Amino acid sequence: MKVGIYGQYYKGEAISYIEILLKTLAAKNIDVFIEENFYDLIKVNNFPEKEYQTFSSYKDLDNSFEVMLTVGGDGTFLRAVTFVRDLDIPILGINIGRLGFLATIQKDSISEAINLLITRKYTINERTLLSVTSNKKNDDLSEINFALNEIAVSRRNTTSMITVESYLNDEYLTSYWADGLIVATPTGSTGYSLSCGGPVITPNTKSLVLTPIAPHNLNARPLVIPENTNIKLKIIAREKQALLSLDSRTTTIDSNSVITIKKADFSLKTIQLDQQTFFKTLRDKLLWGEDKRN
Repeated sequence: MKVGIYGQYYKGEAISYIEILLKTLAAKNIDVFIEENFYDLIKVNNFPEKEYQTFSSYKDLDNSFEVMLTVGGDGTFLRAVTFVRDLDIPILGINIGRLGFLATIQKDSISEAINLLITRKYTINERTLLSVTSNKKNDDLSEINFALNEIAVSRRNTTSMITVESYLNDEYLTSYWADGLIVATPTGSTGYSLSCGGPVITPNTKSLVLTPIAPHNLNARPLVIPENTNIKLKIIAREKQALLSLDSRTTTIDSNSVITIKKADFSLKTIQLDQQTFFKTLRDKLLWGEDKRN
């Protein structure tokens, strides 16, 4: 088995768990490649004892990798998507952060998770991604213009709201007067969108959700739409620019820009070990249905 490992930090209690992971993989004779910057962090502490092969970008990977392991939290998981892209390499997240909704493997279950992985006691889930283009040139969108969780537009360096004219399949929907607007996938429905009042959508549902951020229209509510909907948003702001975010990555767009958001032409594969399900994660991480009567 050939696996990649991606992480973003190496300090505190994370050190011991990363060592457990590498020693477990070595004991199973698994061929390991570590992301270059993460490997540099590891070597500062004179660990590991052996040399590992590395990768530094999407171009260094191919579909000979059977899995990409992320070590961190959900932010690390999302960043790993920019390495995997359309290569069909399944991602499995090990949570040494806080909530860890995408990174479902707990740090004290690393060895057990690797055993389940090796014995193929898991299922592969396909996750929808979103892509975005702009009618104005934006170098930040030239290569990595996709997101797993959500694409959001919001105000930048101002307390003034923005107006987002929205069109679905070229039909005018409404103009959101708000701090911004989120377009979320089912995966992202439990993230930023949820904190703004959006619904929870199960991962295999072929839908997207439009969720306004602090809307000034009191009748504006989250809207669930089919995933094949072509979404056009015109951004009108008092400032010269607004903020465009793709998961944890941000860029700026000029006022009066028109962006087009649609389902990406590739999907992401994630690994769900046999002991973990989406509903179990809801109960464990979001305390879903937490009630003394249950």
